[in-house]
Amino acid sequence: METSELLKRVRQIEIKTRGLSNNIFAGQYHSAFKGRGMAFSEVREYQYGDDVRDIDWNVTARYNKPFVKVFEEERELTVILLVDVSNSLDFGSETQFKKDMVTEIAATLAFSAIQNNDKIGVIFFSDKIEKFIPPKKGRKHILFIIRELLDFKPESKKTDIKVAIEYLTHVIKKKCTAFILSDFIDENQYSTALTIANRRHDIIAIQVYDRRIAELPDVGLVNFRDAETGVEKWIDTSSKKIRMLHGEWWKKKQDVLSDIFTKSNVDYVSVRTDEDYVRSLLNLFAKRN
Repeated sequence: METSELLKRVRQIEIKTRGLSNNIFAGQYHSAFKGRGMAFSEVREYQYGDDVRDIDWNVTARYNKPFVKVFEEERELTVILLVDVSNSLDFGSETQFKKDMVTEIAATLAFSAIQNNDKIGVIFFSDKIEKFIPPKKGRKHILFIIRELLDFKPESKKTDIKVAIEYLTHVIKKKCTAFILSDFIDENQYSTALTIANRRHDIIAIQVYDRRIAELPDVGLVNFRDAETGVEKWIDTSSKKIRMLHGEWWKKKQDVLSDIFTKSNVDYVSVRTDEDYVRSLLNLFAKRN
């Protein structure tokens, strides 16, 4: 992508996603993703109804009257986006590619994070770690992330979600909120790694998929090419049996995915590229409150 075109796209993404985070997500995000706990703020005189366990005995002794410690929620979070950049994301049969929707969702989450004074970082992954952007704050940092989301060229075409999850566990030592953005088309086993990572971090999975992987259209003989392996296969989509078998295959894959997230205690949402991801994210946030 040429520099002028890239800057134009960055600006378009910023306007749309910052507006969403300003108008819709700010409060929802704040309540859905809690801080690390309560931090000491100040002391004040004891008032009727205060918890006696909060009395600061040193200050009380000094002034000969009871004072209590006041605590505030320690809001600042570290947010990590694990973004799938494998070739299977370069597909879309409706309004946009899966990659485009992932970019918009990632940017919206990024702007929501900095509005709440959270740091944000990104792990780009295929079947290896393609790039790690360490967590920082600020609009300049967000715009850099959006540029990378739009223009990043991975070295590998394939997917291995386990590699990304294990990297998160090893690199981010303190508890963080981590969003995995992927189509989750991955034959590798990652459920154990996900369970282990979610014990330390708060992991949320966002699946982006295209309508045509869920249901085959009746358009006759079609040559399908696997974006990650390059393998091609001719399929007669006019066959009702083939369309039915494909639908059963997709439902089974979704059931397996749901089972992985449930057993790992990971919140997740599935978003179709021709649907409104805003509503899906709001529903996800609402479930967490």
